[in-house]
Amino acid sequence: MSGWQAFVLGVVQGLGEFLPISSSGHLILVPWLLGWPEHGLAFDVALHLGTLAAVVGAFWKDWWRLSAAFVRGSLNGRPFASPDGRLLGLIVLATIPAAVVGKLLDEWAETTFRSPLLIAASLAVMGLVLFVADRRAQTAPAGSDTGHVSLRDALIVGCSQALAIVPGVSRSGATISAALLLGQRREQAARFSFLLATPITAGAALIKVPQLLKSGAPLTPVVIGIVTAAAFGLLAIRVLLAYVRTRDYRPFVFYRWALALLVAALWLARAHLVR
Repeated sequence: MSGWQAFVLGVVQGLGEFLPISSSGHLILVPWLLGWPEHGLAFDVALHLGTLAAVVGAFWKDWWRLSAAFVRGSLNGRPFASPDGRLLGLIVLATIPAAVVGKLLDEWAETTFRSPLLIAASLAVMGLVLFVADRRAQTAPAGSDTGHVSLRDALIVGCSQALAIVPGVSRSGATISAALLLGQRREQAARFSFLLATPITAGAALIKVPQLLKSGAPLTPVVIGIVTAAAFGLLAIRVLLAYVRTRDYRPFVFYRWALALLVAALWLARAHLVR
C-alpha cells in the first residue's frame, strides 16, 4: 500500500466513522472502485486508532467528568448514584452487545461481509431507517445533555451498534437512528453515539493492531492512515454536531442511496463483462 492510498483511506475512515455513512463500507468500496489491492480488516481497525484519538480529543472533558463521578460514587459505595456515574455505567453496558457480536462473527467480517453488493444493500436499507428515524426527531438546542438516557435506551442503542459488524450499516448511523426512534433529539443522539464509540473502538484496536504489527506490514502507511483518520475524524465530529443543531440527516440518507445505486450498477456491469 502506498502512502497516498493510506492517506485516502485515512480520510475515508475519519469522515465515515462519525458521519452516518459507514466507514467500514467505504474502506471496502473505495479500493474496489479504484482497483486498489485488498488491505484487509486489520488495517481498517488500525485506522480506528486515529478515530479513537479524535473522539477522545473531542470528548475528553466528558470522559473526565463521567470517570470522576464514577470514582467519587465508588468511594461512597454508590458508583451509579450520580447522573454522570450512571451514564458511564450505561455506556459500558451498551458496549457489550457489539463486543459479543464482533467476537462471534469476526471470521465473517473478514470474508463474507466484505461483498460490495451486500454493502450496497446495507447502505440502502439503513438509509431508509435513518430517514424514518430522522422524521421523528426534533431539532436539538445547543448544549443538549445525554444524562437522562434510560437503561432501556442504552440497551437498544447498544444492540443497534452490534449491527455495524456488517459493512454499510454504519455504527454511527445505526446508533443515531436508534436514539432518534427512542425520542432523543438530533444533537443528543449524535453525542451519545460518539461517546458510545470510544470503548468499542478501543477494544477492537487492542485486539487487531497487534496482529497487524506481527504481520510485518510496513509501518509508514499505517502511521499516515492513523494520523489522517484522527484529523478528519475530529473535523467530522465538530461539523456534524454543529450541523444537526439546526438541520436534519436527509443529505446523508440521499448520499447512502446514491452510493448504493452506483455500487449495484457497477457490480452488475462488471458481472456482465465477466460473462
